[in-house]
This record gives sequence, C-alpha cells and structure tokens, in this order.
Amino acid sequence: MSKINKNTREKGNIGEDIACNFLIKNGYFIQDRNYLKKCGEIDIIAIKQGILNFIEVKSVIDKGRLNGHRPEENVHELKLKKLRRVVQMYLNERKYGIDIEFKFHIVTVITNEITGKSEINFLEDIIL
Repeated sequence: MSKINKNTREKGNIGEDIACNFLIKNGYFIQDRNYLKKCGEIDIIAIKQGILNFIEVKSVIDKGRLNGHRPEENVHELKLKKLRRVVQMYLNERKYGIDIEFKFHIVTVITNEITGKSEINFLEDIIL
C-alpha cells in the first residue's frame, strides 16, 4: 500500500471512529464496519429502533482551503450506484427478507487542522 493510500485510509478510519461515536451517542447500535465487496464498500451498518441503517462517511481535514467544497459532494451518482449494489449484496448475504426496512445516511466529519476539533453533519434518509 502506498504512503498516500495508507494516510488516506488512516484519515478515513479516524473519521469513521468519530462517526461511530456520534451514532452510538444518538442511539444507534453498530452492527458492521467496512463491509467490502469488489464493487464498493459500506462504511458503517447500524441498527436503531429495529431499522437497518447504511452510513457513508466522508471526512476531510480543514486546512482553511475548503473553498465552499462540502465532503458530501463526493457521494455522486456513480458512488450511489455502487452503494446500491453493495447494500443489495449485504441484504442478500445476511438473508434479510424483502420487507426489511432500511435507510441510507451520510455523515460528514470536518476536522480543523489547527484545533483538532471535528464538526459532524448527519444527512439523513438519502435516496439510493
């Protein structure tokens, strides 16, 4: 693994840890993390009030140069298409029936490079 990929993965893991803590504090039970298939990955799978929740985490380090860019903009149509396939694979693999209720959300984590503090945004009920 290259240094760039390793650093990106490490930053992603930190963002996912922050997102998990946020979700747990808000009543979610983390069922799985980093469910990986050839066509894509689901960062977090959690349950709340009997509903299965698939969560995509986008995290960035704010170096004062975001220039209006929002991390959730990286969840574009191609990414959503891949996520739909991975969600279907997860549901089939875990033998969930056709009447299972599930939701998709995006959590963004923007960490200030200077202070180390993170801003968390929870975008709920995204249409896959």
